[in-house]
Amino acid sequence: MNFSASSVETSPDAALQEGQLVACEVVWAEVAVSFASAAAAQDALKLLNMEFSPLTIEAALKAGIACKEYRARGGPKTRVADFLIGAHALCQADRLLTRDRGFYRSYFKRLRIMDPTAP
Repeated sequence: MNFSASSVETSPDAALQEGQLVACEVVWAEVAVSFASAAAAQDALKLLNMEFSPLTIEAALKAGIACKEYRARGGPKTRVADFLIGAHALCQADRLLTRDRGFYRSYFKRLRIMDPTAP
């Protein structure tokens, strides 16, 4: 079982008990912002047993279509990364580990969500 993670700030323990934790390049880049170097970010992700899982063409295109729907509803142009993460989880993992379940449920209805803060 693969879990895509939208943020390593969430606890991956439950997900790791059930399967591999994976993240696309968008998540890896977002994590790197919090570290002094790329090597430090990579070390932190490796400590979490996070595997790098690049986006497929299918996932990238699904992200674009979902983002187009979001913008048609009046959403700003600033959430492209969230759509890439959601589409990656939908196409390339079994579920998404995230605290932001409302957003992802709105635009990726078939995506299984695992919220580490839920009881």
